[in-house]
Parts: sequence; C-alpha cells; structure tokens
Amino acid sequence: MLPFSRVTVIGLGLIGSSIARAVRQHMPSVRVTGYDMDPAVRETAVRIDLCDDVADTAGTSVIDADLVVLCVPVGAMGTVAAEIAADLPADAILSDVGSCKESVIEAVRAALPAATFVPAHPVAGTENSGPEAGFASLFHHRWCIVTPPEGTPPLAIERVLEFWRRLGAEVETMEPAHHDRVLAVTSHLPHLIAYTIVGTASDLEEVTASEVIKYSAGGFRDFTRIAASDPTMWRDVFLANREAVLDMLQRFSEDLTALQRAIRWGKGDELFELFSRTRAVRRSIIDQGQDDARPDFGRSHE
Repeated sequence: MLPFSRVTVIGLGLIGSSIARAVRQHMPSVRVTGYDMDPAVRETAVRIDLCDDVADTAGTSVIDADLVVLCVPVGAMGTVAAEIAADLPADAILSDVGSCKESVIEAVRAALPAATFVPAHPVAGTENSGPEAGFASLFHHRWCIVTPPEGTPPLAIERVLEFWRRLGAEVETMEPAHHDRVLAVTSHLPHLIAYTIVGTASDLEEVTASEVIKYSAGGFRDFTRIAASDPTMWRDVFLANREAVLDMLQRFSEDLTALQRAIRWGKGDELFELFSRTRAVRRSIIDQGQDDARPDFGRSHE
C-alpha cells in the first residue's frame, strides 16, 4: 500500500523537482501538485510537465494533499507554513527537506501548532538549481534523515520513512539537535570552507594574473563545485544552524592551528599520521557506496 496518494511539493528547485520526478517514476498513481513563489518557475514546471498540477498559490496547492513537502530555504519555512495554515487539511502530514532541523521545527510549529510535522533531510544534491536541474534518481542509495519531534505519532513517522524508501533512499531517524551537530561537520562546515577558499582564490586572482583559475588542480575544482551551491539556501543554513556551525568552526580552527604548527616545525610523523587517518575516512565513504571510487572521482574526460 502506498504511504500517500496526493503529494504537494512547495518549492520546485533541485530537491523539489527531483521529488516530483521521483514520485511520478516510482509511484505513478500518486497525484503530484507543485507550487513555487516564482511565476517563472511555475511556468517552467508547466512547460516541462513536472507535476500533475501546478497551483497559483501556496494555499490552493495543499487543499486536498495528504503529504505536503516544504522544499524552500530554511529561512522561509515559517513564512510558507503560515501561508498554507488556513488550507492545510487536518489529517495531512507536513514534512520538509531542510538541512537544519531545530530552527525549522520551531518556525513551523509557531505557524502550525496543530499540524503533524515530520521533518526530513535527504542528504543529496548537486551544485545546480531550478526545476530543470532535478532528476528522479537523485535520492537513490542516499541517506534521508527523518527527525520527528517528541510526541510525533509513530504511524506518521513510518509513512514518511516509507515515502523516502519508495524514492530509493536509505532512511534513518535522528533527534533534531543531534542531526544539526552531525550535519554541521559533514555538510555545513565543508561548504563554509569551500566558500572561503574560493573567495580567497578570487582575491588572489588579481595578483596572479589569472593563474589561480588557469592552473586549477582537481582539489580546487572540487571546492568550486561545492561553492557553486545556491547562495540563498546556504545563507539561511548558516544563520539557522549558527550555534552548531560555530562550535565545529572553532574545533576546525584549533585543528588547523595544530596542523600549521606541525608544518612549521617539520613534524613529518604528525602529518603522515593525520593524512593516513583521513585517507581511511575517504575509503570508508567509498566502501559504504556514498561516492565514486573511479579515477578522478568518476569525471568524464570525453
């Protein structure tokens, strides 16, 4: 039995459009309604036949939904929740895809205190955005972390877990605050570092007369891929998860100081030990199927 029969996706960017495509591929009998605040995005969604219906307002998009998934920047979650408050069916389940959970739960509960809210975070994405960037296989063999607040009905949690299983994801449940700390180090801090490194290179570009970009090696190219992610989304993430991000940034700064000291004093054994440990982490990620082991990270050289 399908977990839901009428799904509304609000926000038709990379994740939202991928959900719409994945539902239509894996659960073709489920009716998908989409909405985006940008009229141009709605027009594109109609043109590419992304959903069964594309609504003109957030409220009308949820009228007969049994699952509503908020796929908007985390800073906009509360505003969108307020927009659908008058039209959200009492028996509908509300979910989201934000990469911060505590702040989102607080904002949504303020607008919809009686709603059944089962937050989720699919740990998947690319540097591209917009309704044409999505693809149905985005979630295949990727983790989706479901973070139900205390007191959430078990059946509602299981329905959301099954929804993501049907889209090809591996699922896990996690306490919201713990999720935010885990993602601060595995996702948010790496993005912050990437934005900083690419920004530094941009400043140096004037000094080196284009050599920074001209002679970019694979490592720098990988940083630029991460730093090309949606700026609105990541601005909101850092502000919404500021405490966990600042904690991890402090720890990183301390580790970076230790590394600087090892280089300055020629402590080759310390460097070798660190690089060996980090290499083992990379191999574990590949062994668990979370990345590509092919040469040059599977890049095509055609």
